[in-house]
Amino acid sequence: MGAYWRITREPRYSLLFALPLLVFYELLATVQPVGPHGSLRSGADAILEGPFIALAGSRGPLLFLACLTGVGVWLVARDLRRGRVDPKLFGAMLLESAALALLAGVVVSAATVHLLGRATPLLIGQMGTLGGSTRLMLALGAGLYEELLFRVLLVGALAWVGRRLFGWQEVPAGVFAVVLGAAIFSAFHYIGPYADPWALYSFVYRLLAGVFFSALYLTRGFGVTAWTHALYDVFVLFG
Repeated sequence: MGAYWRITREPRYSLLFALPLLVFYELLATVQPVGPHGSLRSGADAILEGPFIALAGSRGPLLFLACLTGVGVWLVARDLRRGRVDPKLFGAMLLESAALALLAGVVVSAATVHLLGRATPLLIGQMGTLGGSTRLMLALGAGLYEELLFRVLLVGALAWVGRRLFGWQEVPAGVFAVVLGAAIFSAFHYIGPYADPWALYSFVYRLLAGVFFSALYLTRGFGVTAWTHALYDVFVLFG
């Protein structure tokens, strides 16, 4: 079991496990109708594509996808020198992610009620009015791109700031990065034309969800965290 926890965090498992999220998200995104606010995509995806669009215009999204794929292929190819891939482990990782997605809902809901003293329905704004394929696309995109943006890049950058600029030790820098990153992650859901309506309950709920996913990313790596987040969103949007 210890070998499973260690091996499945390595790029040859973690990134290959996340690959179907990227493929299905991009396939679903290409068949979405253009709405009043343009082509609908994950908000985190749009943020990550921004610099590439500024650099290459309409070819920016394709350039971003090419760079993302290229970095992933390089990391996996380098990691394959350390060992082979056992396909059976991907099934175990999927079952683990589904269980963790259910656990996230229970733990975060209970913690939010404990802090606020009451339970309130989690409002999802205009998301609930979208078609099934659109909601599935956004759930997969959230798992992939929100984890890439808010956990890999943002939490990593904030931890670096805490260590290098503030001179903190690793633990306080990590706590700072996780809490501030989770607050930014929560606030992100209230921005944009499809944003959720503001509510204290939903903000605290997503703040705690951000802490949960950050802790999961640090312990289980990117692949399991991305799938857990995606499946959690599927449960919420289709529940």
